[in-house]
Amino acid sequence: MASLLSDKKETMRDIFGETILQLSKEDEKVYVVDGDLANSTKIDGVALKNPDKFLQMGIAEQNMLSVCSGLATTGLQPWAVTFAAFLSKRAIDQIQVQIAQPNLNVNMIGAYSGLLTGLTGKTHQSLEDIAIFRTLANMTVLAPADSTEVKKMMEFAHQFDGPVYMRLARDPYPVIFEDDYEFEIGKAVSLKEGTDVTIISTGTQTSRSIEAAESLEKEGLSVAVLHMPTIKPLDKKAIVKAAEKTGVIVTAEEHSIYGGLGSAVAEVLVEEKPVPMLRVGVKDRNTESAPNEALLEDFEVSAAHIAKAVKEVVKRK
Repeated sequence: MASLLSDKKETMRDIFGETILQLSKEDEKVYVVDGDLANSTKIDGVALKNPDKFLQMGIAEQNMLSVCSGLATTGLQPWAVTFAAFLSKRAIDQIQVQIAQPNLNVNMIGAYSGLLTGLTGKTHQSLEDIAIFRTLANMTVLAPADSTEVKKMMEFAHQFDGPVYMRLARDPYPVIFEDDYEFEIGKAVSLKEGTDVTIISTGTQTSRSIEAAESLEKEGLSVAVLHMPTIKPLDKKAIVKAAEKTGVIVTAEEHSIYGGLGSAVAEVLVEEKPVPMLRVGVKDRNTESAPNEALLEDFEVSAAHIAKAVKEVVKRK
């Protein structure tokens, strides 16, 4: 059976940079607001090729989001772009009070999310952003699995009227979706059918979940993979349906196990369809700087750790 993972790999930030440049040229309302990280987040193309639409705020994230709030009140659509760690923690008060509460049309892009941030270390890694943003009323929270989904989510966010947070990864990931893929807000995507267990994944962990599921198939386990591109609003019906079909759930995210996808899924299951489940994510630990594979193994979020969790939870059926 052919793998669901393409040999082709692309970086989310490269596709984001290309797409936001195009949007800034096509729509007079779109402005790109930078926190002095344009080269890393790949929005420097806007600065070079459409400079009138590029606003440099410097290393001043709180002011940056306040500016975005002001722009939105005039009918413009600002896209605030910086690292997820800075966006979700340094500027959270401004985001809540000046953007989320008044339900303003600001798109917030958290680059370099999760563990794999190019040896930047614990100050630049973000394992709390999903948990923080999904607690805010009026907020939409997105985590794409590949570059194709990044572009589709951007098309949605461009047309949507309200605050959106989208987390992006730094490094290349396998292309999962074809160009005709249609992203739908609040809808999970069934990537693989199975009868023994369901892995519910989001963002970068979806490709690792597919890898784990395909390896487990060779051992005789029938593993479903359900990709959750939208953490808020959450596709509760898909979660309940998966629990009814397979009877056990594993969640997978490159994020803390507290407050993220795993917590969101557990909340649904405990109220609607209690079944055994395990959460694959970073446990109660601070992060550190290291090569990618070492981080994935040490923090127990690799494909092998997802497979291990699947084997453990199946025993509880």
